[in-house]
Amino acid sequence: MPPPLRLGTRGSPLALWQAKWVQDTLRETQPERPVEVVIVKTQAEKFPERDLPEIGVGVFTKELDDALERGDIDCAVHSLKDVPSELDPALRLVAVPARESPLDAFVSSDGTLLANLPKGAALGTGSPRRKAQLLAYRPDLRIVPLRGNVGTRLRKMKEQGLAGTILAHAGLRRLAQEDAITELLSPDVVLPAVSQGALAIVARKIDTETHALLATLDHPPSHGRVLAERGFLRTLRGGCQVPAGALATIEADGTSLRIQAVLAATDGSRLLKGEQRGHIDKGAALGASLGTELLEGGGEDILRVVR
Repeated sequence: MPPPLRLGTRGSPLALWQAKWVQDTLRETQPERPVEVVIVKTQAEKFPERDLPEIGVGVFTKELDDALERGDIDCAVHSLKDVPSELDPALRLVAVPARESPLDAFVSSDGTLLANLPKGAALGTGSPRRKAQLLAYRPDLRIVPLRGNVGTRLRKMKEQGLAGTILAHAGLRRLAQEDAITELLSPDVVLPAVSQGALAIVARKIDTETHALLATLDHPPSHGRVLAERGFLRTLRGGCQVPAGALATIEADGTSLRIQAVLAATDGSRLLKGEQRGHIDKGAALGASLGTELLEGGGEDILRVVR
C-alpha cells in the first residue's frame, strides 16, 4: 500500500471541516491512496487576541507552508483568502475546488438589518476591508475590533453587547450555521475579500506526483476567477491588512469575466471603486490592470497612509 497523502491544516473548526472535505473527496476519486489530516498550529492560534497587523503577513498560512517545505506534510489546505498574494517560490497552487459563496454575511444580535441599525451602533470586526466599507456606507457606526474563529466571534458579539458582526457566508454555510445570518451583504455595500469562499490546495512545486493526485480537485472556472482577484491584490502589494476587496464573476457566455474591486481609507472617508471585463484566460492581467487603475486614481495615497 502506498504511504498516506498527508493534508496539512489549521486546527480551527472551519479549517478542519475544509480539510475533511478534501480528504473525503480524494478518497472518492483516489480510493487506492490513503489520506490523513495533519494539524499544524499557526500564529493566528498562538496569539488569538492580537490584531492581525501586529502578528504579520501570512498568519494563517506560514507555519503550514513551512511544514510543507520541510516535507512534514504533502499538501496544505488553506482558505485562499488567507494566502499571501505572492506565493512562496518553492510552492504551487495546485487546485482550487468549486468556490462557495464569496459574499459577506451580516449577523445581527436582534435581527435588525444593517441599514436599520440605530445611529452609533457598535459592530465587531477585525478586518480593515470590512471596517472601511462599513464606515463608507454608515459613517455613524462604531467599529470594535473582534477576532477569533466563527464560534468565538459570535460568542464575543453577545458578551460585548455588540449590535452585530460580519462573517463570511461560506464559513457559516460550511459549519451549518446559516440560521445565524440576518442578511447577505450586496457587493454594492461590501465587496468581499479576494478569493473569499475558495479553498487553496498547495503543494511543493517539484512534487509532480502529488500534483497529479490533486488535479481532480480543481474547478477551472473558480480557479480563473480567483486568479483575476489575486492579480488585483498582487498589484496593490497587499494582504489582509489592506482595506481592499474584489469579486470576479463569469458572464453568461462562459468565457468573459467581470471583476469589481474597491480600495478604501480605513476610516471610510475615501473609497475608490472600479471594474473591468475581458476573457477569462486573461484574468490575472485583468485584475492587475484594475489594480493599476485604482492606484493611479488615488489608491497610492490611501495605501501610503495605511502602511
